[in-house]
Amino acid sequence: MSAIVTRIAPSPTGSMHIGTARTALFNWLYARGRGGKFLLRVEDTDKERSTPEATTAIFKGLEWLGLDFDDEPVFQASRAERHIEIATQLLASGHAYKCFSTQDEISQFRDAARAEGRSTLYQSPWRDIDHSAHPDEAYVIRIKSPNEGHTIIKDQVQRDVKIRNDQLDDMVLLRSDGSPVYMLAVVVDDYDMGITHVIRGDDHLNNAARQMLIYRAMNWPIPVYAHLPLILGPDGKKLSKRHGATGVEEYQLMGYPASGMRNYLARLGWSHGDDEFFSDEQAKDWFHLDAIGKSAARFDFKKLENLCGQHISQTQDAALLHETLEYKRIKDDEDSAHKLSKRLLPALYCIKQRAKTYGELIEKANFILIDRPIKIDEKAKINLSEDAISMLNTLTPQLHNVSWSREELEALGKFVAEKFDKNFGKLAGPLRAALAGQTVTPSVFDMMLILGRDETIARLADVNAKGSN
Repeated sequence: MSAIVTRIAPSPTGSMHIGTARTALFNWLYARGRGGKFLLRVEDTDKERSTPEATTAIFKGLEWLGLDFDDEPVFQASRAERHIEIATQLLASGHAYKCFSTQDEISQFRDAARAEGRSTLYQSPWRDIDHSAHPDEAYVIRIKSPNEGHTIIKDQVQRDVKIRNDQLDDMVLLRSDGSPVYMLAVVVDDYDMGITHVIRGDDHLNNAARQMLIYRAMNWPIPVYAHLPLILGPDGKKLSKRHGATGVEEYQLMGYPASGMRNYLARLGWSHGDDEFFSDEQAKDWFHLDAIGKSAARFDFKKLENLCGQHISQTQDAALLHETLEYKRIKDDEDSAHKLSKRLLPALYCIKQRAKTYGELIEKANFILIDRPIKIDEKAKINLSEDAISMLNTLTPQLHNVSWSREELEALGKFVAEKFDKNFGKLAGPLRAALAGQTVTPSVFDMMLILGRDETIARLADVNAKGSN
């Protein structure tokens, strides 16, 4: 069996859509899981809509998602001469012909066909006319499609799809200005790049039958097709801006980890039993085309957040720090990332369990990122009653001598609370206010261990000095 070669072939006409990202992921998983190659082709033949910014977005999107590609990227527009060469060969072999019909003639044909209830697929009168009768005028080159029988697309997802050949037109290969069309370029590029498996959206399914005409005319092997169903929004309609973010870069800016995004996108239309949370290595090992569903998948933001939270909690602290810093640099600036790098690592063990994004992680680490004097929010101030201040005043001097371990700190906290005939919860609220200025924080003992003896005592002393004001 020949080596597996897959590709992603986006058009640089806008942001990298989440559907394109999933297609790239499926191609990457399939190739990487079989020791094959995953290639990138930028289909930039639409000069009016293609932009350098959109091309950059493709590279950045793949880089963020961690979908590394092999070899140098191919830019389709630079290969126009090769596309023209193949069209010329098809013309010479009799599989294509010159069509001199004008746009007005084609429009008149279609208007008449509609009026008579016939197919509007254009039937060129030039298909079988001898070259000697050709006028010295502008022409397009069209492929000769079969008039009878059926074309069967053997698809790994959609299964066998039968299309009547009389529903296939003699599509244009070269325009009248000599430029190649997209449908020709795709086939030539896939062949030259050695693509063995074309895994793409099912909006290209009908294109496969037309593209197979070129493969057969050139006697090239037809790749294995796998056409993926659409991604829908939660309401069952095509995923769009009204549902929220649709571009890959938006999810990066929202702080979702790339590992969680890969995990979730893999589950959009593909499954491995009941497994929801898995690693890249498991996905590469498990991924098979026949496990992709035929029905459209629905994007579920809650499931995405749940999986991202699991990935954050399972990431090693050093790696998580690196990823969080990268997010911070994109969102803010190098200065804020530098401050984060100095303080965040010791706190990760106790804050990463419930964070679903890097932004939430940073919020939960707020207590270690802020400097004295601590600004206490209004909710937290409620916990600083006179009795609470008295408990803090009793606790603070004893912190100078206690062993700085969780066990000793817990015992001391319980002792002080009981001295005031309170349960520890009545002391925890004031401690949260003094140490973090908030009511929602990690465990007060985790905060004390992370802040250290001197900083903890200093923050408590500030509150003791000010009282509840």
